[in-house]
Amino acid sequence: MSAKDFGFWLRDFWRDFRREKNGLVGLAILVLAVLVVAFEPLLLPWGDVNKKWRDIDYWQDNSASAPPAWTNAFRGEKLAVTTRLQPGKAEELELDGGVKTIRYDFKYDFTADKPPLDVIVHGIGTGDVPVSVTMERPDGQVIELAQRFEQGLAESDIRMSLDAEGRESAFGFIKQFESEEALASITPGSIRSTDIIFSEGRAGMAAGFKPLKGEYKLSVTAMLLDPTQFKYEKPYVAVSGAVSGILGTDNMKRDIFSGLVAGLKWALLIGLLTSIVSVLIGVFYGIISAYYGGGVDTIMQFIFQLFNGIPVLPVLIVVSAIFKPSIWFIISVMVIFFWTGPVMTVRSMALQIKEETYIEAAKALGANNRRIIFKHMAPLLLPYSFASMALSVPSAIVYESSVSLLGLGDATIVTWGQILHDAMQGSAILNGVWWWIIPPGLLIAIMGMTFAFLGFAMDKILHPKLRTR
Repeated sequence: MSAKDFGFWLRDFWRDFRREKNGLVGLAILVLAVLVVAFEPLLLPWGDVNKKWRDIDYWQDNSASAPPAWTNAFRGEKLAVTTRLQPGKAEELELDGGVKTIRYDFKYDFTADKPPLDVIVHGIGTGDVPVSVTMERPDGQVIELAQRFEQGLAESDIRMSLDAEGRESAFGFIKQFESEEALASITPGSIRSTDIIFSEGRAGMAAGFKPLKGEYKLSVTAMLLDPTQFKYEKPYVAVSGAVSGILGTDNMKRDIFSGLVAGLKWALLIGLLTSIVSVLIGVFYGIISAYYGGGVDTIMQFIFQLFNGIPVLPVLIVVSAIFKPSIWFIISVMVIFFWTGPVMTVRSMALQIKEETYIEAAKALGANNRRIIFKHMAPLLLPYSFASMALSVPSAIVYESSVSLLGLGDATIVTWGQILHDAMQGSAILNGVWWWIIPPGLLIAIMGMTFAFLGFAMDKILHPKLRTR
């Protein structure tokens, strides 16, 4: 088929395809999925999710099993949202003896009815670095929350949890308002720092939280005893709220939205690569079987029946349990069994094509078998395989998800099946963490529906019998 002929065929195909509403819906979802994969680095709230999905330290600033942030719209009392604060311009001050201080200010607009679970300060330190943190409240009160002196750092992360390290300061702040009798029953270990920091200053503030809404100013000051050797850089503040992100977090504090976006490319890769390779194998297998006929056809049909009668999922589970699973191993196993799908349809078409006059003419002109198969028969039959490719994609995605759900998938990547497996292990259903279960399950269903719509539309257009109806 020349480029010009292919262009005519493509225009005719599009003219018929755009009449299929289901096909257009499937195509729109597929285009959206491809765009998400293409712009994944820009869409991911957590950029290193592909490498650090199972790194607990990477997610330590989040709150565990936090609902999505948009659930606040359905609450009477609004919860604090997990957010990350960046500083304004650093202010440097030269002291006597060559000592220098550097201060970073962070502004946090507190509008919730419940306090954050924690406020965590991060910074990269080099050498010996004393660091102090103060908070200026909307009412003008200033609280010195925490101090830390780290030594011998080599571009190391200095992490300061104000909930843990600010309890003594929070207890000291309470003393301004509470009576001696009330303080007798309160200890620094019995209070949560954020409950005090973000509460109105009043008698009884330790017993009941009353939000002090407004703008809070958090100042992080580092003293550089030798500015030529010691450094404090790249600070940021993580506010750990009771609700988080677009789709919440799991019990290991991982951002579920980031996991789903990272898993999309693997779903497409698994589905498309498995279907394309297996269907191409099946198409040429069916053509060769029909073209040669006789004993070759008999043997090939026996092999086809043998593979076609083996249940794929149990074999895939057993093989994955025995061998170390990888995504390429799982794809290879699925290809071994999926190639049987288009064989019989292609074989029946090829039996008709090989009796055509132009095939006989090609043989009379001395064309060899390879030329006849690849030049004259395959170009006519390959378009009919496109529908088979689209229809086999959902099966590949579901099989991989089933294997991962049982804990037998590739643990080095993020897939939707593995997210569901972790949800099952974490008793998400019993704990009511619905945002950990519904989104990945829904995406698997939507992706399967997408290719099913495409497959049905192309089958209706490309299959001769269906076109006449």
